[in-house]
Amino acid sequence: MSDVQVRTIEERDLPEADRIFRLAFGTFLRLPDPLAFGGDSSFVRARFLANPGAGFVATRGGELVGSNFAVRWGSFGFFGPLSVRPDLWNGGVGRRLLDPVMALFERWGIRHAGLFTFAESAKHVGLYGSYGFYPRFLTAIMSKAITAPPAATARWSRFSQGAPAAALARCREITNALYDGLDLTDEIRAVATHGFGDTVLVEDGGRLAAFAVCHVGAGTEAGSDQCFVKFGAVRPGPDASADFERLLDACEAFAAGCGAGTVMGGTNLAREAAYRRMRARGYRTVIQGVAMHRPNEPAYSRPDVFAIDDWR
Repeated sequence: MSDVQVRTIEERDLPEADRIFRLAFGTFLRLPDPLAFGGDSSFVRARFLANPGAGFVATRGGELVGSNFAVRWGSFGFFGPLSVRPDLWNGGVGRRLLDPVMALFERWGIRHAGLFTFAESAKHVGLYGSYGFYPRFLTAIMSKAITAPPAATARWSRFSQGAPAAALARCREITNALYDGLDLTDEIRAVATHGFGDTVLVEDGGRLAAFAVCHVGAGTEAGSDQCFVKFGAVRPGPDASADFERLLDACEAFAAGCGAGTVMGGTNLAREAAYRRMRARGYRTVIQGVAMHRPNEPAYSRPDVFAIDDWR
């Protein structure tokens, strides 16, 4: 569509971008009321606030018709949600929204990029494949009801209650050990700055064993009554499996303390031990998609890695 223009998103765009996001995904999933998709969670607003310069909108005749967002975790980047008004599907708007994101990844120096998409959609897999992304393992986004706080098995604290510079440095040690340059600093700061939730820190003899960046409640990527673990990671080593259990204990205790009745978090099935641990604890898959990678390499989605995330 030659009459489609793409520009950086602005705050005034958020209501319409959010409406199109819900309409597009709700229509694809054939919901009776497509605009009910996502409930009172807010991916569009949260992504904009986290990095206003990393979101893009497409307009046609002065009307907003789609949006896309890029996320940088140090040397790793992903994009989404990418949404286009349903009456313009298959017209090339999605590609117009992908091009500035790919250019932004280049400027950021991203070494590995990824995305989460519908595994059953040949159209989506084909579109992203044309940009060099390759479908690898499934990602299971899992949920568990919290009926009572877990027994205290981990010494944990909140990022908001400690020394931020030291905590960020210790979190970087963990992520860099999983994948060179992986860095959640911007994500941790965004959660703290905008009140999305908090970052849970699990201690072990004076060192940081694990951490998890969590959104909680309406207006975040979680939604009412939910704690969403956007990213969690455990320091690699012989104690990683036990520390993953302690991290899950801490996330569940944090959720209960915030009044959330559910914890949600995803893990790529290439991380077999992490997935099996979550299943054994009562987490059940509520959304399933495929993780696509560029280049076709595992990055930190490996069997030896205990991590929680999804690239929606």
